[in-house]
Amino acid sequence: MRLTRLTLGAVALLALAGCGSGGGRTDAVPPTATGSLERLAAEVKCRPNMQTDADEIRQAICRNPDGRFILATFATDRGQREWINDAKDYGGHYLVGRKWVAVGDDGVVKALRGTLGGDLEDGVDHHAHGAAHSG
Repeated sequence: MRLTRLTLGAVALLALAGCGSGGGRTDAVPPTATGSLERLAAEVKCRPNMQTDADEIRQAICRNPDGRFILATFATDRGQREWINDAKDYGGHYLVGRKWVAVGDDGVVKALRGTLGGDLEDGVDHHAHGAAHSG
């Protein structure tokens, strides 16, 4: 699956900008949610601002009391994994469910996990690489 520049650009913007303070509790992780982008957005109390609405991926920018994040749903597991693998080059924090992903600050995705379940994954940390080059 080819990713659009808009899709990767939105991920990069959120990953690099630090889009919210987050701060939800992560003590109990519920079963991983399933459903449409709209259903997942309703679960975390955000009104999705649709950015991509295609057969293979639907993507929206969301904001709720925990912060700002990207929510995307996928037609296939393979398409989802390819998207995540490409997006991780931009850094960021990912909450991954079955055919969906939320991308945002660490605190935001941890707070979302308290509602949506899922697995946490991290992108490439570019700050760590920059420290080795100073001098």
